[in-house]
Amino acid sequence: MLVPHEVCFQMSSLLLVFSLPMVASSSQERNVGSHASSNADAHKVSSRLLFEITLHGFLLWVSLGLLMPLGVLVIRMSKREESGKKLKTYFRAHAILQMLSVLLATAGAIMSIKNFSNSFNNHHQRMGLVLYGIIWLQALAGFLRPVRGSKGRFPWFFGHWTLGITVSLLGVINIYSGLLAYSEKTSRSIRLWVILFTIEVSFISFFYLLQDKLEHIQKQGVILGNEASGTIDQMASHSVKQESSIESG
Repeated sequence: MLVPHEVCFQMSSLLLVFSLPMVASSSQERNVGSHASSNADAHKVSSRLLFEITLHGFLLWVSLGLLMPLGVLVIRMSKREESGKKLKTYFRAHAILQMLSVLLATAGAIMSIKNFSNSFNNHHQRMGLVLYGIIWLQALAGFLRPVRGSKGRFPWFFGHWTLGITVSLLGVINIYSGLLAYSEKTSRSIRLWVILFTIEVSFISFFYLLQDKLEHIQKQGVILGNEASGTIDQMASHSVKQESSIESG
């Protein structure tokens, strides 16, 4: 049975996957006319600035669009482990992925502050600023985690989980808005990148939701296997009884 926060994540994931590409496509179509009139400005984008914009986008994609969601998936896989080497391995992988994600996001933020004119007059820049703050708050919370079984463990876990999911969802949204900003700045098509990123987000969301069902599927397999084994044992026992009755007769 799904708990409320899992239902909320499923609804958010589906809405994110199916709505954002359409928003990107419709926005791109609406801006075709304006692109034609602003081609002169687009051509003024220097090759160096274009490289910096592309590198900034790549860093943020690796950070928020790949490593952060993978870190969530890895730590989610550890929930069936109470202790032992597997749990430590999952935790270390989660910590490494998240630290790399924070470092790359920080590098992208420094690039943005240093090389771009940040007037914060659009959704992409504003959301990016909020994301940078939440990312570091999440990292700090990770270092301050209480030990298992302590009184503060549950509120910490809920807050840490909420921040992680928030960063992942906002990060994906901001990547889409960043692609739109890139298209508006350079007049280049982003259709291929939107499609590829949507496939990636769909796969990660599917795997996230599948994790809830894997244990149930495995239990069903064990139950069915036990039932089949029990049926075979009953048939064998019945056959032995019949042979015994024939011999005694």
